[in-house]
Amino acid sequence: MAQFCASCGAQMQDNQAFCPSCGSSTRAGATAGSAAAAAPAPVVSGGTASSAATTGGMSDNVAGMLAYVTIIPAIIFLVIEPFNKNRFIRFHAFQNIFFHVAWFALWMILAFVGHIPVLGWLTILVWPLIGLGGLILWIVLVLKAYQGQMFKLPFIGDMAEKQANVV
Repeated sequence: MAQFCASCGAQMQDNQAFCPSCGSSTRAGATAGSAAAAAPAPVVSGGTASSAATTGGMSDNVAGMLAYVTIIPAIIFLVIEPFNKNRFIRFHAFQNIFFHVAWFALWMILAFVGHIPVLGWLTILVWPLIGLGGLILWIVLVLKAYQGQMFKLPFIGDMAEKQANVV
């Protein structure tokens, strides 16, 4: 009968003393036939087993992902106590705020250029492409945060990282 690692949830053979995935000991308080060894730990996204850190009852990757939903959760995560101490969550909250500010500035520039008689027709062609690019970039940011990665945008990510390091 196969057993599961209590730390990471990886499947192991009965006679293994250490988990091949995470290296934790299987002999610490549980035998091969016990219910604790038979119950698998939850598997994190993508089928990879890992232990996720939690802040305020919510895993950090979910909080980082929720920071990108709108600008409101990002501001809330920067104000509420357990979340504003976590560097990962602060980084994604700041990156989302800076992304929204840059997106608004780009929208204002295109709206201004749209009223120039000669260049106005270009915004009709360019705006849908920029909007699609922004949507794809937003989806990438959400997915990278959910995967627990600190994916940095070229200029905005550096600013967000500097703000996240300030406590």
